[in-house]
Amino acid sequence: MESKKSLPMRLLFLLCLVGLSVSESHCSGNLTVHPGTIKVLKGSKGLFNVTLCHNNTGSVVIHFQSSAEDVLTVEDNITIPQGEVGQPYPVEFHAKDAGITNIQMSSTQVDVSSEFVLVSSMENEALDTIAVIIGWIYFVAWSVSFYPQVYLNFRRRSVVGLSFDFLSYNFTGFLAYGIFNVGLYWIDEIKEEYTKQHKYSVIPVQLNDVVFTIHAFFITCVTIFQTFIYERGGQKVTTVCWILQSIAWMFVTVTLIITAVSSQSVLTWLEFVTFISYIKLGVTLIKYVPQVWMNFKRKSTDGWSIGNVLLDFTGGSYSILQMILISYNYNDWSSFFLDPTKFGLGLFSICFDIVFILQHYVWYKEQEPPGTENNDQEHLINSDAKDQ
Repeated sequence: MESKKSLPMRLLFLLCLVGLSVSESHCSGNLTVHPGTIKVLKGSKGLFNVTLCHNNTGSVVIHFQSSAEDVLTVEDNITIPQGEVGQPYPVEFHAKDAGITNIQMSSTQVDVSSEFVLVSSMENEALDTIAVIIGWIYFVAWSVSFYPQVYLNFRRRSVVGLSFDFLSYNFTGFLAYGIFNVGLYWIDEIKEEYTKQHKYSVIPVQLNDVVFTIHAFFITCVTIFQTFIYERGGQKVTTVCWILQSIAWMFVTVTLIITAVSSQSVLTWLEFVTFISYIKLGVTLIKYVPQVWMNFKRKSTDGWSIGNVLLDFTGGSYSILQMILISYNYNDWSSFFLDPTKFGLGLFSICFDIVFILQHYVWYKEQEPPGTENNDQEHLINSDAKDQ
């Protein structure tokens, strides 16, 4: 029994050793800071540790300065005695108000200008938890929203009523957005460029953003594949759609060539993926228009899944709600207006979803799609012929 009881403690001890080894292996530059990002409650105090990584010839004095003194203040400076390498020194700060700020460092003995601590001071811990939960709700809602249309196509063995322009725009949009997310999350060169340009900010792309985009692109490809194997009723991608997408990908191609062959002073890889992300925003502005127009011409939403619309409406609503909660809780409304891609995704999706809901439940509720009666008669004739 003693060995069984001691097993968790042994595992915990091993994990601690691994954690220490990992933290030591990341000691780059003259100084390391841990943790680099901190969340605290307004009115409370917090701690972080600084560790000198290299030998020094004398004592090292490190000064700390908050970028917003009305939000956060650092209690004092620290002095690291000669020869104290690898020893963490605690630094205390006081979060006076809600807000997002950074603690910058300076020293006359060593260069520590690249190090900083990003501190997020919140109004209420419960709001922070709610915002996290809401984030997962809209992530799930948006991810699942693709499947009702796939299932509807499969059940009907038909894609009649589903705009091919909408699918084509989705393909371009999610591919472009995927390049942006993957680049900022996985490619070190792009991450380093972002850190240089936004010295006191964290990279905005998280793992769930990457997973969502890859999944959305994959399921869009599945839906496009259905258009090749199911009844399509003569539908095709319009000339206008081809022209707009050709312009978008010509822009991507030219930008890619310039970035690849020129010096980084002309165009960096970060700027390249950022330009591509704007394609996703542009696609979001127009991609629903062909489907709205198709429903209007047919006076029917038959073939267009309302389940897709309702889940998309849920995802967009919760996405904006999360942004509002975070902006209020951290008193940082600039993040609400300076993230046009995420805000645009939510806002424009909601607007078009409302139109789709009205089309399905109000305007064309009792309408039969064009050709329905003829299709039913052909189906009965074919059934009778098989029976004979």
